[in-house]
Amino acid sequence: MDRSLDSTDIKILRELQEDGRLSNVELARRINLSPAACLERVKRLQADGIIQRYVALLDPHRLEAGMLVFVEVVLDRTTPDNFDDFKATVLRMPQIMECHMVAGGFDYLVKARVRDMNEYRLFLGELLSTARGVRETHTYAVMEEVKSVTAIPLDGLSAGSLRG
Repeated sequence: MDRSLDSTDIKILRELQEDGRLSNVELARRINLSPAACLERVKRLQADGIIQRYVALLDPHRLEAGMLVFVEVVLDRTTPDNFDDFKATVLRMPQIMECHMVAGGFDYLVKARVRDMNEYRLFLGELLSTARGVRETHTYAVMEEVKSVTAIPLDGLSAGSLRG
């Protein structure tokens, strides 16, 4: 059952977004709560689906995935079958980090990481462009990552608000 968030919940979320490896004791200390009460709140936030999972953020340049590209994808037909086929194809491509169906002049925006331009040419030419239903693509290679964050802004979130 979803409950309202209060200011303590928001503090917990802010701290865990900054460092998901905080021990419960350290988290409780930072938000001025007993460890037992803190653990209970974290478990509730997990059960309610607000905290979905914990991850490690890796350096893509040190792991041979330093080239970041965004690709606009236009399908030949916007039918449920084409959407399902494209989704299934994308889910099988480890290079794709994000894929969003969008409204506007194209159907999907894909965020992908590859080693270099040669690997990108293979990815585009042999995988993405040849996927069933893809009519055209437009690629934007990132020259500099100016801002890249994973934390959801919580400053505007008021105590008592929660979307289920």
